[in-house]
Amino acid sequence: MRYARNILKFAACVILVFPPLILADEPEDVQRCLNAWGDHPFGHNPSFRTMSTSVKIFGIGQDLGDHEQTNSPRLVLVNPSVNIMGGAVMELLNPNGWYCLRSNVNVMGGVTIRAHCAAHIASATDNVTVMGTNSADKGITVMGSTKIELTGCR
Repeated sequence: MRYARNILKFAACVILVFPPLILADEPEDVQRCLNAWGDHPFGHNPSFRTMSTSVKIFGIGQDLGDHEQTNSPRLVLVNPSVNIMGGAVMELLNPNGWYCLRSNVNVMGGVTIRAHCAAHIASATDNVTVMGTNSADKGITVMGSTKIELTGCR
């Protein structure tokens, strides 16, 4: 029990140390993603759909998923996802989805971002990896791993 409390304190410290990476302004985050993409179909002041925040601790909580299939490009702001000492899956499966990740925080766990091959993904925050692997280059990873799996490829 003491070990678990120490891990939670450590995770809370990580989240407190990086608040600008986790809690920023929605329009600013969307603009950062649009800038990262460069060429996009949305214009200067686009409308967007927002996906809810996801929190999983010790594997308890809900995974995040967008299974909607649209016929035209859809800009989606993905609110922060936090995973502490467990496994989490984020499914971004709209082939016309342009997904802007506000922040993905992973502490001592594994996160898999399962995305459609034709989807576009950008991060609104800088990426930080401490004693872990983050091949996705999306979010904050401390003593864990974050990876992207592509689906729907022909």
